[in-house]
Amino acid sequence: MSSRSVPQPAVDRMTPFAGHPVVVGVVPGQPELVALTAVDWARAAGSGVFFAFADTARYTVEELPDGSVRHAPIDPDTIDDAWHDTETVLRGQLARALRGSPVPWEFRYLAGRPDRALTHLARAVDAALIVVGTRVPGGGARMREFFEGSVAVHLAHHQHRPVLTVPLNVVDWKEIRAPWAS
Repeated sequence: MSSRSVPQPAVDRMTPFAGHPVVVGVVPGQPELVALTAVDWARAAGSGVFFAFADTARYTVEELPDGSVRHAPIDPDTIDDAWHDTETVLRGQLARALRGSPVPWEFRYLAGRPDRALTHLARAVDAALIVVGTRVPGGGARMREFFEGSVAVHLAHHQHRPVLTVPLNVVDWKEIRAPWAS
């Protein structure tokens, strides 16, 4: 392999499902179906779950060995403590959805591009699987996905772990329109 080659998926790079955690991308207000799907998968594999939110308004200053990061606001002239509120909301959302679950879980507040942040966390905790939800369809979501791309697609193309995408809203094939059509 040359020094510029990217390691490719291969049998020798597989992480066994049994005993290895699941990494899950979450966002505020996301349906609990994503968290519950990941927890059920982790329970079946005899492992735990690392939930994570990647704040795109912040950047990573340092990646830490446990998968967490030190982060700062993109705009250095702002005093941005709103991320604390987002973290509190997400922890509460997860605690309510997972109340009574025997599966151990942790939460990480990450920064930057979600696909890169989730990949870093998955590598750090030696995850067997990454779980993300689809975007709920709507005009704004369609346009964002058209320009930014799908987090699930970026993950599937830029790291070697399997990606489980949880559908959050099924659209009738007859209703599908181009992203720029309203």
